[in-house]
Amino acid sequence: MERAAAVRRIGLVVLGANVVLAAAKGWVWLDTGSLAVGSEAVNSLIDAAYATVVLAGLYLTTQPPDSQHPHGHERIEPFVALAIALAIFLTGGTILWDSVTAIVSGAATATESPAALVVLAAAAAVKFGLYRYCLAAGRTHDSPALTATALDNRNDILTASAAFVGVLGARFGFPILDPLAAAVVSVGILFTGVEVVRDNVPYLIGGAPSDELQSTIIRRALAHPDVEGAHDVIAHYVGPEIDVSLHIEVEGDRTLSEAHDIESAVVASIRTLDAVDDVFVHVDPKELGEWKADPETDRLVHGRDTRPTNGDDPAADGVRE
Repeated sequence: MERAAAVRRIGLVVLGANVVLAAAKGWVWLDTGSLAVGSEAVNSLIDAAYATVVLAGLYLTTQPPDSQHPHGHERIEPFVALAIALAIFLTGGTILWDSVTAIVSGAATATESPAALVVLAAAAAVKFGLYRYCLAAGRTHDSPALTATALDNRNDILTASAAFVGVLGARFGFPILDPLAAAVVSVGILFTGVEVVRDNVPYLIGGAPSDELQSTIIRRALAHPDVEGAHDVIAHYVGPEIDVSLHIEVEGDRTLSEAHDIESAVVASIRTLDAVDDVFVHVDPKELGEWKADPETDRLVHGRDTRPTNGDDPAADGVRE
C-alpha cells in the first residue's frame, strides 16, 4: 500500500503542475504570438494529458493480486511508459513541423512582453523540481512509468531553456531565433521519446537484468553452506519485475527433507531482492551426474570466463569459492 499511495500521489502532483504550466504558457502565447512559447504550451498540454494516462495506469498497476492476475498488475507499467513515448513523439513532431514551417515562410514573430521570459523561467524551475522528485520516486519504487516521466521532465528543462533563449534573442532583434528555439525544443522532446522506448523495451521482451544483479542472485544461492555450485541460471524481466530460475548442486546423500530445506532457503534469500518476483530452484544431486561447469555463471561471479579443465569432473571447476 505504501508504493500504491506514493505513485498515485506523484501522479497527481505531475498532473497538477502540468495543468498550471499549460494554462500559463497558453495565456502568454495567446497574448504574444511567440512560437517558442506556443510550442512549450503544447508540450505542457500533452504532458498533462499523458500524466492523466500515467495516473490511470499507475492506479491499475497498484491494484492487489486477484484470481485472474495472481502476480498483481505491475506488468502494465511498461505499456503506460510506451503510451507516454507515443505522446512525446506526437508533441515533438507537431512542434518541429510548426517550427520548420515558420522558418521557411519567414513568419517568425518576436515578442516584447517580459511575461514570456518569466513563464519560461518559471517552467524550467518547476520542471527541475519534478525531474528530481519523479527520478527519486522511480528509483525508490522501481517504477518504469515514473522513471519515464522523470526523463521527460528533465528534457523539459532543456526545452524551456531553449525557448527562453529564443524569446530573449527575438527581443534583441533576431526574430528567427524564436522558431529556431522551438525546433530545438522539438528535437529534445523526440530524443526523450527514444529514451523512454529504449528503457522499456527490455521489460516487454523478457530482457536480462544487469550483470551486477545477476551476480548478486548467484552469490545468494552460493552463500548457502550446502550448495556446492550453480548452473543454468536464467533471470529475465516479466514486466518491471524479474523471474529467476537456476539449478543448484548439492551432495546426493541429503534426505528429501534436507534438500527441500536447502531449496527453500535459497529461494527465500533471492526473493528478498526488491526487483525479484518469482524464484524457481532445481536441486541437482552429485550422483546423477548433473553437476556441470557453466562459463556464464562463473563469469558473473568471478569476472572471468572459464572452461572445465579436470577431465571427467567438470564440477571441479565450479563457481564456489
